Parts: sequence; C-alpha cells; structure tokens
Amino acid sequence: MKVRAPSRDGAYFDVQKLIHGLSLHTICEEAKCPNISECWGRGTATFQILGDTCTRACRYCYVNSGKPSEPVDPLEPLRLAQAAAQMQLKHVVVTSVDRDDVPDKGAAHYAATIRAIKAKLPNASVEVLTPDFMDVEEQALQTVIGARPEVFNHNIETVRRLHRKMRGGRADYDKALWLLQRAKEIADYPVLTKSGIIVGLGETNDEVVDTLRDLRAHGVDVVTIGQYLQPSAKHAEIDRWVHPDEFRWFREQGEAMGFGTVFSGPLVRSSYRADEQRHAAETGRGAVAY
Repeated sequence: MKVRAPSRDGAYFDVQKLIHGLSLHTICEEAKCPNISECWGRGTATFQILGDTCTRACRYCYVNSGKPSEPVDPLEPLRLAQAAAQMQLKHVVVTSVDRDDVPDKGAAHYAATIRAIKAKLPNASVEVLTPDFMDVEEQALQTVIGARPEVFNHNIETVRRLHRKMRGGRADYDKALWLLQRAKEIADYPVLTKSGIIVGLGETNDEVVDTLRDLRAHGVDVVTIGQYLQPSAKHAEIDRWVHPDEFRWFREQGEAMGFGTVFSGPLVRSSYRADEQRHAAETGRGAVAY
C-alpha cells in the first residue's frame, strides 16, 4: 500500500505548526496513522487528550504506554477548542489514551473538552472515541453523554476470540458492546454510536461478520473496518493482507444488517473522514468502500 507524502501547497504544515504550537497531541502522529498526510492536508486532525502516555499496552497500537509522568492538564480542553476554531472545523473528533491512574478514567476531562469546543464552535458537531472507562463505566458514560457529543465511538477493535489476547489485561468484548448500547440508552437526544474493527490480526472473515452482527444487535449506527499495519517489530505481526474484494464483501454484509454506514477499506481508520461517516449515516447514503 502507498500513501502520498505531505504536499507543500496543502494545509499539512499549517496543521502541524498549530498542533505543536499549542502543545496538543493527535492520534494521527501518536499512532503513526498512514492517512496523516491526507487528513492534515485537508485541514483536519483527530485530537488526543489526557496526555501522550497510555496505561494500557494493546498489541496493535503504537501509542506510548507506561505510567503517565504528568497529571491531567486542566487547560488542554481550552487549547484544543482554540485549535479547532482556528482550523474552522465543522466536525471535531477527540480521542484519548487510557488513564487508569485517574479516578474517573478521564471522563470529566472528555466532558470539559466537549463543552469547550461547543463554546468556541457552537455550530460544530463533536465526536468522541473513548476508552472503556473500566470499573467506572456507568458514571463515566453519564458524565460524557451529559456533555452531549453528537457521536459516541468506542472501538471493539477485533473479534471475540482475539479480543483479550490483543487488548490484554481485563479487556472485555461484552463490556465493549454494553458500553456502546448503554451510551445510547443514557442519551436524551439522538446520539450516533460507532465502532471500528481492525482486520489482519488472525481473525476469519466469518468472525468479522459475527462481530458486525454483535455491534448491530447493540444498536451501533456506524462501523469502520481497516487493515492492521504492524507499527514496530514489538507489536503483533500481520496475519494476512485482506484483499479489497473482501473489504467490499464486509461492507455489503454490514449494509445488509442495517448499519447507517460502513466505511470499509485497507486504509480506513476509525476517524478517517469522520465528518463524511456521520453525514452518510444521517442522510441514509449507506455503505462506503475506500
């Protein structure tokens, strides 16, 4: 697979300068996303809050893991909102590292970030891609959904058989499904729920379809499916390269199940063209392949 290098006449370097100048993090950089050139070139980025060190160590993820050396920065939501405003974003995507060292797992910081964005950009929609908020799930969901993000995303990541192996620790496939369903139950407004699957970790195509069924049964509206790319020699090896025809088949299966939209393709990531994902789901445009 090949991606374009950053263009000197695009917005890439403007975005880079803004992000670094405000001491912000993006999952685009931290996770070595292959789409960074395209997305930053379009003037978009996916912000990563709660610092740059994750308290988990998933076998597929390049984000730095360990014990965070800094407390949660209370001014980060304001700086992020300022960046989103300067970028004139119409759809702002916010994710985070896991912060198991924080009592509420970062839920209040998510809520503060959502409110800061809405204060600066009242016409923009906000999408959050959250961790599992292990042990405080109900309270955390109440806090995050109380800030009224338009899209609530939690990635299932892989199939049931591989879930704990790839995510480690106390990761729970069924709890991830519960989180997605509960977010919609809590909301007193029409929130879109969303999840993502990585393929190439050792799953079968039938297991991917089973996962799609599970997500749909728990009310998920939008799903993304993309190829796993091994970020370093220390991470899980690529089991297979999934053919574009198989991605097309996944899309067709998801479409038949009634998802609002399915973004399926080798370079698709959870936040890839997230504004288009939301628009497709809300307008009934249906499934999309990339």
